[in-house]
Amino acid sequence: MSATKEAELTTAVLLYAVRCLAEGDQHALRAMSFGAKEVEALHTLDLTDLYRVHRLQAHCLSIQLDRDVFWQLIAYLRREREAAALQRTLIQADAPFEMMQRLFGLSSRDYTRLRRLFGVPPAVGRPPEPDQVLAHRVWAVARERFERTTREELLGDDYLEIAEKGDAPLRAVWQLTERWVREGELSVPGRHEESAERERAGADIVSMSSTRA
Repeated sequence: MSATKEAELTTAVLLYAVRCLAEGDQHALRAMSFGAKEVEALHTLDLTDLYRVHRLQAHCLSIQLDRDVFWQLIAYLRREREAAALQRTLIQADAPFEMMQRLFGLSSRDYTRLRRLFGVPPAVGRPPEPDQVLAHRVWAVARERFERTTREELLGDDYLEIAEKGDAPLRAVWQLTERWVREGELSVPGRHEESAERERAGADIVSMSSTRA
């Protein structure tokens, strides 16, 4: 016989209470209005009692929603869901391990597992050096994106946007932007002092980057 929804709720709370008892979490038990007698009764429960609960048509609980905690929970779940979706999009776009490690703290094992999970072939060897035409496109889009952001670092969506608008592989976007940031040619406005001479030298920088190993 399948359990009623009331029985499932009661079983879940009883299991929670028994765990609190085992861990000595008296504060949680008091918050649920478990007194000394109720705690003593918990000690007498066994697995067959939890099975018998399944036949109940009512519960012994007073349920009250904590709206503040509820909306924090909903916000957390939304952030986690969006992060998981972004990870999938990045992996399917062949994001390099270094990017995923920085953005999400992935280990090499997790990175390999996600690539296998989403049907992405293993990355083999070093990606080819972007040519000058590709580097020019990425430079134009990346520079505009850096000028619009106020964050210290780009996020996954930023890299995807640069790749899409620059018509470039995601690995090439990461390779080029990392190089330009490291060399100080790309930065968030106000983080470093920008010079007019560096701005005018942008085209030369792109040309040089296409010839480097």
